[in-house]
Amino acid sequence: MDGRPVRTGKLIGGRRISYPGGSGSVSLGSSFPQVPSGESPNVSKLKGSKSSPFGAIIALVAIVGVVAIGWVMSRPTKVVTLDPASGGNLSALGVVVGSPTALVEVVEFGDFECPGCGYFATIEEPDIMARLVATGEVRFRFMDFPLSVHQNAVAAHNAAACANEQGKFWEMHDAIYRNQDRWNGQATADPRRPLKQLAGDVGADVKKWEECFDSGRMLPQIAANRREGERLRVQYTPSFKIGDQLIPGSMTYDQMRQLATAEKIRIMANQSLETGKPVASPPAKNP
Repeated sequence: MDGRPVRTGKLIGGRRISYPGGSGSVSLGSSFPQVPSGESPNVSKLKGSKSSPFGAIIALVAIVGVVAIGWVMSRPTKVVTLDPASGGNLSALGVVVGSPTALVEVVEFGDFECPGCGYFATIEEPDIMARLVATGEVRFRFMDFPLSVHQNAVAAHNAAACANEQGKFWEMHDAIYRNQDRWNGQATADPRRPLKQLAGDVGADVKKWEECFDSGRMLPQIAANRREGERLRVQYTPSFKIGDQLIPGSMTYDQMRQLATAEKIRIMANQSLETGKPVASPPAKNP
């Protein structure tokens, strides 16, 4: 050293390093490389160094990752929509279950993404189907009424209509409502995949279902069904038409039975007036 006092530094690698300004000095020996005169030990020497291929690979992967994320974020969502002008020559049909001889028909205007419709379909409707529809008391018609505020509703109605081509509408109807949290607008921007899985779960031929779904050929009929609701000034889903009455909101078995019974009495009274004879209602079936 140059004879100046040194100050004892910290332990590094098991050895104490001494700095000018303390007492005594310790040589580091060969534990650290010698730094040439005039160069700082804290700066890497770049001259003559070779580039690391590993670093280049990491940089490339990072660039690809950024590009991929940007592409995913910029992709348009796969929203299936209705053309208001389509199906103008079609009549509203819906899908019917129950006896064709039942005097009373209940028409539901429903939206597959509507939480209230989901409640009705999973909680109230099974009882109604078993005790009113299966017994022949009423006939039940589901009419498409997807709301524009529900991003994936039309896709779900399209999925159910394509299942109907294979005779699986009600199975798909139930599966769609039971699994709203798997395909609705809060769950995904592309509902086709979960809806496809549901179609397979209910026993539909998935290849045929995919061809139908992608073709969009069922959308004009869905639009025609929706226009019937607009004509009747449906404003809420679910809404039910029983006779001349339009009832908004979910219904229990007791509520629907009361309204259906009143409508049945009205129909029978009118028929009796027309024929001049008492009219007997069709016999109910055992549930």
